[in-house]
Amino acid sequence: MGRYVARRLLQMIPVVIGTTFLIYLLVWALPGDPFAGKCGDRPCPDAYVAAMTAKFNLNDPLPVQYLKYFGNLLQGDFGESFTGVRVIDELTRAFPVTIRLALLALAIEIGIGMVAGVVAALRKGGFADTLVLVSTLFVISIPVFVIGNALQFILGVNLRLFPVTVSPEARLGELILPAFVLASVSLAYVARLMRANLVENLRADYVRTAAAKGMPRRRVVGVHTVRNSLIPVVTFLGADLGVLLGGSVVVEAIFNIAGVGGLIFSSIQRVDGTVVTGAVTVLVLLFLFINLMVDLLYAALDPRVRYG
Repeated sequence: MGRYVARRLLQMIPVVIGTTFLIYLLVWALPGDPFAGKCGDRPCPDAYVAAMTAKFNLNDPLPVQYLKYFGNLLQGDFGESFTGVRVIDELTRAFPVTIRLALLALAIEIGIGMVAGVVAALRKGGFADTLVLVSTLFVISIPVFVIGNALQFILGVNLRLFPVTVSPEARLGELILPAFVLASVSLAYVARLMRANLVENLRADYVRTAAAKGMPRRRVVGVHTVRNSLIPVVTFLGADLGVLLGGSVVVEAIFNIAGVGGLIFSSIQRVDGTVVTGAVTVLVLLFLFINLMVDLLYAALDPRVRYG
């Protein structure tokens, strides 16, 4: 196991270098004046432009700019935004909010999606199965921003069951509705994936053998069948957690959440490449770490999986 983890960590090095370079290239190679609008309606003074150009190494070739940025990154220095605020301070403020939102959304996916999938599989062809299939198809076909605005209006404005917007403190109770909106589409996929795998495993030979030996159906389903059906679901959830961390821009905008999505969106509007590069780089690192954890979970779910 230790050798496998070490090998995976070594494999992450070229991935981190390649992805950060692509992110830096896409952000800083775009045409246009990075200082446009930074001084209001008037053009920025030449002295300001010269100082900022030197500070952000904009006169250097792009590969040289990236090497300097990556060298600072290895020392934990994400640089400063065009407004003079350290990027690490911006990320430290925004990431805890988005992480809480993403983990709560993941818990909703697991709690509702997996239960719905299990119930649908055990009642295949019945009313519960049809209800799950139809409702999940309905959710998948609707864009997230439509679901968010509709639930915000119905549950927040009309029924007043949840706050319409989230305060800067982003309390857990305020994040329930945004987390449900963020998890809605993925929840539908989890339910369908769990149902499909469980239906397939219920027809497996080992299930019939266990039933023939007199093992209680609850144990056959709960211990053996559901556990074997979890591997593809865990794969999806691991990848989806990375998507939840980086794809919450729309939900954070709807509910006025001061998280990473809002930070990236506002930085793109301000053409503040340093903040965008730093935020996306951290998301890449988190995504790689999450994928490693998912791979290690395979051995816990399936005894046949061994990492040497």
